[in-house]
Amino acid sequence: MMSHAQPTARRLLSSAIHYDLIVIGGGSGGLSCSKRAAELGAKVALIDAVEPTPNGYAWGIGGTCANVGCIPKKLMHQAALVGKELKQAEKYGWNGLDQSKITHDWNSLSQVVNDRVKGNNWVYRVQLRDKGIKYYNAFAEFVEGGQILITTADKKKTETLLTSPNILIATGLRPRYPDIPGALLGITSDDLFTLKNVPGKTLVVGAGYVALECAGFLAGLNQDVEVLVRSRPLKEFDQDCVHFVMEQLKSSGVKVREAVEVEKVEESGDKKKVYFTKNGGVEEYDTVIWAAGRAPRMERMKLENIGVKRNEKSGKILADEFDKTSVHGIYAVGDIVEGRPELTPLAIQSGKLLADRLFSDSKQTVRFHGIATTVFTPLELSTVGLTEEEAKKKYGEDGIEVFHSHYTPFEYIVPQNKDGEFCYVKAICLRDETQKVVGLHFVGPNAAEVMQGYAVAFRVGISISDLQLTVAIHPCSSEEFVKLQVTKRSGKDPRVQGCCG
Repeated sequence: MMSHAQPTARRLLSSAIHYDLIVIGGGSGGLSCSKRAAELGAKVALIDAVEPTPNGYAWGIGGTCANVGCIPKKLMHQAALVGKELKQAEKYGWNGLDQSKITHDWNSLSQVVNDRVKGNNWVYRVQLRDKGIKYYNAFAEFVEGGQILITTADKKKTETLLTSPNILIATGLRPRYPDIPGALLGITSDDLFTLKNVPGKTLVVGAGYVALECAGFLAGLNQDVEVLVRSRPLKEFDQDCVHFVMEQLKSSGVKVREAVEVEKVEESGDKKKVYFTKNGGVEEYDTVIWAAGRAPRMERMKLENIGVKRNEKSGKILADEFDKTSVHGIYAVGDIVEGRPELTPLAIQSGKLLADRLFSDSKQTVRFHGIATTVFTPLELSTVGLTEEEAKKKYGEDGIEVFHSHYTPFEYIVPQNKDGEFCYVKAICLRDETQKVVGLHFVGPNAAEVMQGYAVAFRVGISISDLQLTVAIHPCSSEEFVKLQVTKRSGKDPRVQGCCG
């Protein structure tokens, strides 16, 4: 008897739903693009679903930043800062605080943080509904003819075929697990913020901002933390600044293990037994966090069916300055694109400007030069422009002038907080007649708030004299930029002497 069954894609071909724009990925870039396109009158579909972590955790719409990245990270960073303030309150005259009775409840913090995350998920859903965007909680797969077969993420696994002349891929990245025995006994930042039990003695493996931020706020929440730095920490940042960040981390109680790697992990009751290479020994931890890079997960999309080109090493999509991939009508924005800084605000702007180009005849593209960013370690590091290392490579050592200063924030004076020993500002400018500033770097409290305004000035192009002729707001940490006078070349002591120096 002859079967009349047909492949799923062919069976649904005649009933494909057409959209002006299909967005795959409900993170920062995808949401931004879909909402802007809908505002411009486009019929938009947004497809978003999350592959669960090995521990079974998945989350709602909003992407990494809103669910397991920037937002919960910043809230836990703030929780750690609040704890530090409590310890110093008596020095400002606050009485009745029995330090021996001040403890931290991990579950209470995790609950309030995740309530905030779920609130954001709800807001995004409402925004999509209000703008008339069709939201599919589903996985996407490219099939013949460049059409998209979606399969719902629920138990029903309902399939629907969609088609559009414009398709955006904005699926972001996920943390890497090392290829070692017992790797799945560890977790990543995808699981950290929803842990049901306090992390306890924790090993954080990685040298990037995710590793150092997690180590920092966990130490601030009274956890015993060790970070394994397998390579140069924060290697893309100014190394003078990185030195101070690392020294402050150590002074705050974070132990740093260097020059070894994890060979394997084994269960030992409720503990994780970690074996280190190079005679690094064996140690037990309550929690192991892998924070050594992020990678695409696009296998389910089957990009090979439409021929989208990717970087062979990283797996990221190749796209031009207009976000066009190698296939006509297919675009990509955000962390998934090769060579793009992995930053939420960049993805948001990229998505919005793409929608403008597609549906309002705009020609505006993202300007990738001069994007500011911040590392939310206990003592924050914020930066815009070139590092000193990059500036020397580009202009030569004699082609730049480096102004710098060690300062003590007023927040640290009364409690005599030794974090003031690590606060630092640097401005790098050209040694020609323009004196153009090519890099600004700040290590200190509230670094992101400080740098945002300077990033605007940097974008329009300022000179070191523009900084120096600006009247300072006093007293604050931000004024240290406009007070810069000492150069590295002079060999003079860069430490600030007195509040009016």
